[in-house]
Amino acid sequence: MMRLDIVQPDDWHLHLRDNAMLAAVLPDTLRWAGRAIIMPNLVPPVTTYKDAEAYKARIMGALPEGADFTPLMTLYLTEATDPADLRRAAEAGLISAVKLYPAGATTNSASGVRDIDKVIAVLEAMSEIGLPLLMHGEVVDSSVDIFDREKAFIDRVLEPLRGRLPDLKMVMEHITTADAADYVASQSKNLAATITPHHLVINRNAILAGGIKPHYYCLPVAKRERHRLALLEAALSGDSRYFLGTDSAPHTDANKLMPCGCAGIYNAPNTMEVLAQLFDDAGKLDRLEGFTSLYGPAYYNMAQNQARLVMEKQEKPLQFADHLETEEGPVTVFDPMMDIYWKIIS
Repeated sequence: MMRLDIVQPDDWHLHLRDNAMLAAVLPDTLRWAGRAIIMPNLVPPVTTYKDAEAYKARIMGALPEGADFTPLMTLYLTEATDPADLRRAAEAGLISAVKLYPAGATTNSASGVRDIDKVIAVLEAMSEIGLPLLMHGEVVDSSVDIFDREKAFIDRVLEPLRGRLPDLKMVMEHITTADAADYVASQSKNLAATITPHHLVINRNAILAGGIKPHYYCLPVAKRERHRLALLEAALSGDSRYFLGTDSAPHTDANKLMPCGCAGIYNAPNTMEVLAQLFDDAGKLDRLEGFTSLYGPAYYNMAQNQARLVMEKQEKPLQFADHLETEEGPVTVFDPMMDIYWKIIS
């Protein structure tokens, strides 16, 4: 197959940041996505109706003239979240989900949840109105090895929570382990998972072998090769419980290359090209559309996009820019360390 013509994809997990960085990175997502779930971990975080309304206005204001893109806003769950404010935002159609960050788990998560019991009233309200809970699925217990924190989250937090609130719709975001893929596969309802392009490509050797490579450092951190292969199998499976969420997370090089460097990989510039190559290499190009364009909208009870995305396979490998220049400084673009032959045509 040399040409792909699929329903326009969506990104079900995206960091756009704000202000100058927002304006710089937004066009890379607009190349291929019709909608995106926007992460709320700004400083300060997007925790209320008014915050989400204002952030959405800034995103819309950054869109180039004529761009057709819908930001799907979220609220950042805190132990002070007002269920009435959240319900108002959901009923107004302002937000599409709520994000759970365990406090201290990742970038700008200090305001997150320390005790799940303190947000049960909010989660019960979400269950009543069908508003999904998006989870950064890691515990922050310092006694748990960083490579085991996703599995510990499933055992300690997710499984008990699903027993307590079985009707609450949930998404395990950016899963990184065979344990998470297997857990999602074992559940019959109200649980899905997003998978990033970079976790389908890299394992922990990319970060640590031959010297530390900060631009491959993200959270949750990439795991062993067997976990990468399990994620790839899930993405290629045609199982509608797994769909694309890039977790594209721009940081300037200055903030990545420091003694306590930021976690995040900026993959928006080559997401679809990398995925097309992976699915092609596996002989599963016919399943790319489901993963990128169909399963996410179905889980969120949204119509699929009407626009189309066309890609063609080139004779020579594509060359991607190493960096995106922004007013805040250069941002390194994800290097998949493999030849990519698929190019977006329209």
